[in-house]
Amino acid sequence: MLLNLAVLFGTLVAMEGVGTLAHKYVMHGWGWWLHRSHHEPHLGVLETNDIYLAALAVIAAALVALGKAGHAPLQWVGGGVAAYAVAYVLAHDGLFHRHWPRAPRPVNRYLKRLYRAHRLHHAVKGRQGGVSFGFFYAPPMPVLKRQLRQLRTPAHGSPTSQTPQP
Repeated sequence: MLLNLAVLFGTLVAMEGVGTLAHKYVMHGWGWWLHRSHHEPHLGVLETNDIYLAALAVIAAALVALGKAGHAPLQWVGGGVAAYAVAYVLAHDGLFHRHWPRAPRPVNRYLKRLYRAHRLHHAVKGRQGGVSFGFFYAPPMPVLKRQLRQLRTPAHGSPTSQTPQP
């Protein structure tokens, strides 16, 4: 039983790395066509970006089913994936985007840092030049602000106006 719980919590922690990489390289990469809706104003409750969450639910359910079919550790991996998805909905949709009628405000330093980092992520319009792609980890604010400044400065660190050389 302890091994099962270790697998579940290990998966839950590992999902932050998977989520960060998927957000940066899939959602802000080739999958931008679905994720774009998340970075634009919308009126409804659902957006095309929610397809990613639905895909995560299918993956979690498939892992649990495979685990029940004889590969026991996979059901605990599926449980960890599902737990990450639930935590994502609670934190991201509820706390960061306030999609609930009585959305709580971040009260401690950790949640405030996540909230501010997420706001910086959405401050950049478009798919490129963003910072803070994680959902439950955010670098300190000075690091994120420095990253944003570096992304806004052209290559070689010089200002945007360069005179061409003959």
